Amino acid sequence: QVQLVESGGGLVQAGGSLRLSCAASGSIFSINTMGWYRQAPGKQRELVASIVPGGNSNYADAVKGRFTISRDGAKNTVYLQMNSLKAEDTAVYYCTARLRQRVLGAVNDYWGQGTQVTVSS
Repeated sequence: QVQLVESGGGLVQAGGSLRLSCAASGSIFSINTMGWYRQAPGKQRELVASIVPGGNSNYADAVKGRFTISRDGAKNTVYLQMNSLKAEDTAVYYCTARLRQRVLGAVNDYWGQGTQVTVSS
């Protein structure tokens, strides 16, 4: 069993900052890509940022220069530092991890339960 638990969401004024954390736990052999998606009301879920074990990262155009993704391999944790927040960043943010539970096991995607980020203008 694998669990991804997010924390750090909340209400912040426009221009403010928040830091999201997501810790993966359970039966894990290795984790490849970790990332963050978000879903605003009435919109499709979209990729915000992703990071691979070597540290290479990828960002949505809407957050480049404002958000920074990082990970701690020893803790199986991924972070999302969000600065200069805008009202349009308001959404439920979901953590995801692509991982293998056993040495020769299949690679599967796991999701957290989501954390609400609300930016007031």
